Amino acid sequence: MAGLDPEDWSGIRAMGHQMLDALFDRMEHVGEGPVWQPMPQDARDALKTGFPEQGQSLEELHSRFTDLVVPYGNGNTHPGFMGWVHGAGTPVGMLAEMLAGGMNANCGGRSHAANEVEREVIRWALSMVGMPEGGSGCLVTGSSMANFISIITASRAQDISLRSKGTGGRKMVGYAATTAHGCLPRAFDLAGFGSDALRRVPVLADHRMDLVALKRMIREDHEAGYTPFMVAGTAGTVDCGAIDDLAGIEAIARENGLWFHVDAAFGALACLSSRFQKALSGIEKADSLAFDFHKWAQVPYDAGCVLVRDRKAHAAAFAQSLDYLTREPRGLASGAPWFCDFGPDLSRGFRALKVWMTLGHYGSQRMGQMVEACCDVAANLAHRVQTTPGLVLLAPVTLNIVCFGIDGLSDQDVSELVQDLHESGVAAPSTTRINSRLAVRAAIVNHRTTTADTDHMLDAVIALAAARRA
Repeated sequence: MAGLDPEDWSGIRAMGHQMLDALFDRMEHVGEGPVWQPMPQDARDALKTGFPEQGQSLEELHSRFTDLVVPYGNGNTHPGFMGWVHGAGTPVGMLAEMLAGGMNANCGGRSHAANEVEREVIRWALSMVGMPEGGSGCLVTGSSMANFISIITASRAQDISLRSKGTGGRKMVGYAATTAHGCLPRAFDLAGFGSDALRRVPVLADHRMDLVALKRMIREDHEAGYTPFMVAGTAGTVDCGAIDDLAGIEAIARENGLWFHVDAAFGALACLSSRFQKALSGIEKADSLAFDFHKWAQVPYDAGCVLVRDRKAHAAAFAQSLDYLTREPRGLASGAPWFCDFGPDLSRGFRALKVWMTLGHYGSQRMGQMVEACCDVAANLAHRVQTTPGLVLLAPVTLNIVCFGIDGLSDQDVSELVQDLHESGVAAPSTTRINSRLAVRAAIVNHRTTTADTDHMLDAVIALAAARRA
């Protein structure tokens, strides 16, 4: 048998229905049981079977998946998960993943409907943040790749010869706050500028970029013979959710002829809320923007997005002319520009379908309400922290992230307390460092998380802290 399709489709059809029912059952009861539990060694060992020479039945593989994989997941679908900025997914997104898998579309290029769906999603994204509808963009793995594409585009907009000749010894530099995500210096490294080429601008007491310091650093770099080419603002810092003064940064960028980039990995979705739109003022003026649909928009992983104001500059940074990828005026090879003209990937999956179906089903109004509900849960948690003896709020709660300290405990105690909390299965916050102090960090990104879940988490923290003090 040379092919891989079944001779009798009835068996795999029945198995498919069984798998789908199991998925719905798990999603319906996702809040039951532990948020996370460690994977025991015997389960890890059971997965080490070696490359199979003979195939196994689908029933046996599904059984192994159910027993060895499902119980030991990351936990981000559970309402008690509130540590890192992970979306929780939806049943609609789950179904979209199945449909996309059935199409098996390569969205690197050519003329077909899957690419039209992605173009529509990019139009929605541009509209959501207020960027011009003539801009460009593409879906990528996540904000790390979106930020990388933005830095490449920004540098080549400064000097297109970078594509063929490299920097030629030019000392090109960019700017971002000390609170900016670690993927930005990494992107400078991967782009060949070196991570030190990203100047880290100090922040003020509210954890936002110090614009006076930014101006001074740009001036000093010019005087020292460097070539500043971009500045990155952050809409929702990874540690405490602060939003830089985007309008102020944009004004400085224009004054100095710099590319204005915004890393809005999760904060971009706050544009859907009338309550938070003002805090994001200036995001619509970005030359490029990175964010993730798989965070606050609850789309299944992975679904990052990069947007660029100037379509021509975006394509100039990445497009290639190759004999085996010739664009034609008609036929399957038409439809230029292709999405591979806007990033490094030629082989690209149909990520757009899960975004299109998720946003299409819930709509911008309901998504905005979900964002506000998460922020309300965070505000309630912050209030509890402030009114609980022995706990201290360590940073303002701008959106949905609450960072708090525990009096009487060392940093090591706090770290071990959070680990104990994880292993208890009660909740999964994370930690970060605020003003040199280790904080418990609760990011309310999961649309399933309620005040009952944050209360349950905080009660467990209080009990564990009391036991440690004793």
